[in-house]
Amino acid sequence: MTGKPPFVLVHGGRHGGWAWRRVATPLRRAGHDVHTPTLTGLGERAHLLGPAIGLDTHIADLVAVFEYEDLADVVLVAHSYGGAVACGAMEQVADRVRSLVLVDAHMPESGQSVLDLVGPERAAALRQRVKEQGEGWFVPVSDASWWGLTDPGDIAWVNTKITAQPMKTYEDPAPSTERARASAYTFIECSRSRLPADERAWQRSRCQDSATRRYRVVEGSHDVMVDAPEALVALLLEAQDPPGAG
Repeated sequence: MTGKPPFVLVHGGRHGGWAWRRVATPLRRAGHDVHTPTLTGLGERAHLLGPAIGLDTHIADLVAVFEYEDLADVVLVAHSYGGAVACGAMEQVADRVRSLVLVDAHMPESGQSVLDLVGPERAAALRQRVKEQGEGWFVPVSDASWWGLTDPGDIAWVNTKITAQPMKTYEDPAPSTERARASAYTFIECSRSRLPADERAWQRSRCQDSATRRYRVVEGSHDVMVDAPEALVALLLEAQDPPGAG
């Protein structure tokens, strides 16, 4: 125990705990315990990939981290698809979370899927890829440049780690997310975001006149933890104290 709040960093789609490597190290140097779980079927757990894995599986993964690591007073950080996971988990772990941070992340309403959030055109294109390249049930890998990375070294590294992901995780309706949506939170928009423009606009509007919601922009790709980790770490350290605290 360090006396400083622990961080739990939830990765995005087709990524794994590895994606946070450049962020976790400086957070630990600053005195924080840091947990970077990998969701079932992804990253180093890709050998477990199967069509039955859904959003509820990944929510259970995250809740288990809190339970088995005896976590409390947590800064819960979620990226991209991981926002749906974190918001679903908040129904069970909100009392252990001091601050919720969404990094270019989805925040579904109860009953809303990630595919609902990305819009009909993008959802249709993804379904077509799954049909043609994913045996009808998984989202195949993409080149890392899709997430906005431009450095050849970053792209090469991420390309060695990206894995397929069950389409079911994107199609499943979120369970209740009311505790997440009612909580104090920070939303961090990446300047080269892959999040739909209407989601970002909604978050900006929601945070603008609220004492318990904070909106920040960071210069970097959607995979900002890879190409601008220092800037992201600075915002995460700010966000350890929730908006309205004190």
